[in-house]
Amino acid sequence: MSGGYTLCIIKPNKSTFSETFVQAHIDMLAGNKLVLYGGAFPVYDNEDKPLIQSKWGLLSYLFQKKILKRKSIAVRTNALKRYLLEKQVDAVFAEYGMVGAMVTEACKQAGIPLIIHYHGADVYESKVVEDYKDLYHDSFNYASALISVSADMVEKLKEIGAPADKIYNASCGIDTEDFPLADISKSPRNFLAIGRFVEKKSPSSVVKAFKIVADKFQDARLWMVGNGPLFDETQRLITALNLQSQITLAGVLNKAQIKELIKNARAYVQHSVTAANGDSEGTPVSVLEASSSGLPVVSTRHAGIKEAVIDGVTGFLTDEHDIDGMAQGMIKLAESPELAVQLGRAGREHMINNYHIKLRIALLDSIIQSSIAQKRGK
Repeated sequence: MSGGYTLCIIKPNKSTFSETFVQAHIDMLAGNKLVLYGGAFPVYDNEDKPLIQSKWGLLSYLFQKKILKRKSIAVRTNALKRYLLEKQVDAVFAEYGMVGAMVTEACKQAGIPLIIHYHGADVYESKVVEDYKDLYHDSFNYASALISVSADMVEKLKEIGAPADKIYNASCGIDTEDFPLADISKSPRNFLAIGRFVEKKSPSSVVKAFKIVADKFQDARLWMVGNGPLFDETQRLITALNLQSQITLAGVLNKAQIKELIKNARAYVQHSVTAANGDSEGTPVSVLEASSSGLPVVSTRHAGIKEAVIDGVTGFLTDEHDIDGMAQGMIKLAESPELAVQLGRAGREHMINNYHIKLRIALLDSIIQSSIAQKRGK
């Protein structure tokens, strides 16, 4: 059956610039692919045309969504069902649990298998899980496959009612050719952090850990790439700790700019934690990219990071909120470029053997194909 089927990928956002894993699925999964988008429930096709074709249907949908705050809206479900049948879709691949939950009824009515790919907040954030509780259970019952991105997430899915025999652990992958091994043997004491400035990334913890490093090594530098609601707060903390000359808040950078920073870094750092609302990481792609590039990773024992980073072999892991523990890992690497090279090379091998995007896509392809075959009764 390889490639000889039509796959409908449904994603919440039109642009997937920051969702490299979603774009990789669109680019690399087999089959004739159709892409829908428009929030938790898709309302536009890949030509930006609304699925609901009549003006009255659109008005009815908007009234029910905006005024009545309904999640189940028949006119919208019917429009998606009609689209799936007209396009002779063989399987639906839903990015994020909310999307999968919202499109379950249309897939059920069309008799089309549904594969749901979870990523993080859609499983861990308590308000999301509570708001979608009933729809989640419907989706668990109907879906052919539920894809998790870490062993921790597998357990969380089971905890909220997902049947164990439908869950696959398949974290996001990395194109190791796109992030080749960097020579860090002569790197200065530069540390690199990449990610949104949000609670689960705990940028303040990274700054506090670096302060301990900076007190020991005056030539140590930290580059923090990204933006988000905690950016200004982080900037104030840097000023309060008198680290303005040693920490650069670089803002949002493109891939080429990030690769330049990687070439001049000694190690990658990320202090992921469980947010107050329960939100957690899946498997952070930036950790995989850094590891593929031969940077040792100093991070926390959190979600998929525990699998992506082997403590003492490809980097150092510490408990969440253990600032001193993180600093000690950074200090070891600041003291020894030889150790950084050793751990970094082991990290690249780990990525090639376990996280290469081609391995991940092959697994997803096999899950999709077996879901189609199962539905066809083969």
